[in-house]
Amino acid sequence: MLRRALLDWNPSGTGASYARIADMSDRLSAVDASFLYLEDYTTPMHVGGVAVFRRPRTGFDYDKVLALIDRRLGLVPRYRQRVMQIPGGLVRPVWVDDQDFDITYHVRRSALPKPGNDDQLHDLAARLMSRKLDPTRPLWEIYLVEGLSKNRVAVITKTHQAMVDGIGAIDIGQVILDVERNRQVPDADELWMPRPEPSLAELVVEAMTDAVQRPGEVVENVRAAVVDATATVQKITRALGGVASALRTAVVPAPSGPLNAPTSTQRRFAVARAKLDDFRAVRQAHGSTVNDVVLAVVTGALRNWLLSRGEVVSPSTTLRAMVPVSVRSDDVEARPTYPETGSLPVGSVGSKVSAYLVDLPVGEGNPIVRLHQVSHAMRAHAESGQSVAAGALVKVSGFAPPTLHALGARVANQFSDRLFNVLVTNVPGPQVPLYAAGARMMEMFPVVPLAKNQSLSVGVTSYDGGVYFGLNADRDAMPDVDVLAAMIGEAVDEMIGTVDA
Repeated sequence: MLRRALLDWNPSGTGASYARIADMSDRLSAVDASFLYLEDYTTPMHVGGVAVFRRPRTGFDYDKVLALIDRRLGLVPRYRQRVMQIPGGLVRPVWVDDQDFDITYHVRRSALPKPGNDDQLHDLAARLMSRKLDPTRPLWEIYLVEGLSKNRVAVITKTHQAMVDGIGAIDIGQVILDVERNRQVPDADELWMPRPEPSLAELVVEAMTDAVQRPGEVVENVRAAVVDATATVQKITRALGGVASALRTAVVPAPSGPLNAPTSTQRRFAVARAKLDDFRAVRQAHGSTVNDVVLAVVTGALRNWLLSRGEVVSPSTTLRAMVPVSVRSDDVEARPTYPETGSLPVGSVGSKVSAYLVDLPVGEGNPIVRLHQVSHAMRAHAESGQSVAAGALVKVSGFAPPTLHALGARVANQFSDRLFNVLVTNVPGPQVPLYAAGARMMEMFPVVPLAKNQSLSVGVTSYDGGVYFGLNADRDAMPDVDVLAAMIGEAVDEMIGTVDA
């Protein structure tokens, strides 16, 4: 019983449109609920981002950010809802309006000692990402970080994977950005009032009704709540698509190594930067794709990192990466477009993500050969005719990297940790400046969560001529993640050197 009211809004001018969805309280999908079941203190199930802005002359303070988000929450009603559990776990939880919603709890203020540097910002991001979100409140937080040097401020976002499905709810970081410096957003039509919360008795009656209509589902929910949630997750993996292609790629467990250590409760975060034109030059010189070049750069950096640790690296050594790729939905052509933009609602492409497992040739010392091997491995997926080209993805989805990174992480968390060593999500963004409350976004680093027994995830976003790598790592297993980040820069330089070779 979902009542949907669509409000067209085009913030980026590149074809993005947000759907305003007024939902009655509704039940979490099996996939969404699985992230609640699997979450513990070593594997919080939220995705995030670290965006760095240039402070404008008009200022960029907490009150401005709070007002901006408050005006736009009507576009994502899920952000005023919390999860309500059903007594006994007979059926999946439901989304209900938070009767005591307090936006100042979710939009927070932090500061670094002036003049704050990038390392301090990354340490703060790591600490914030290590903490679980409060399950009794709407599952998101935003931090305005002041005190950065060179007249900069940062915004750190956290959004639970149970919320981000790419259609009904997108990442909050996607909502606050505009292509225009001073874009005006109309105030909400009316003051938001929470709908009455269902009583426990009503929920029990509804659960009993569902038990009669769908007895098999009740068995699965009880098993998830009482015995082992992993069994449920394995049975719903196919809901996200791409499982068959992934399993064809890897019928044996991934190689063992330092990237699959037991996961601790704390994280480290490091970043790397590059120029998109350099990746394009390598692509043109060697007949690959930008995504291939990104994966080859990550491969080269991982090779050097393993060697720096004294690991044995032979010519045949590989590491298996899970590479989520946006694919075409079967019903894309049937979906409505908006007359003034001809675009699809955000998430109509990004909401279908296929998992692809790629053996990265870290044993190969020649960067050109590494690139060709990666391109060959990725070509099978491209030739399926289902993958979405980067340009088309940007045109359809606007600035959707935060949401698409979240969807990629959702896919990865459905797989056994024995199938891959590292998650690499690469999402193209628009090559024009974006703004929040008049402040220009200079950089955007994704923070992709770790799965159980995973020590590293790499998120990559291209934006306004730059390529931004965010490395989220287990604090105990990878105290040298900053070394790996520096080696990404070295691997980029190595690839650039092949253009004229």
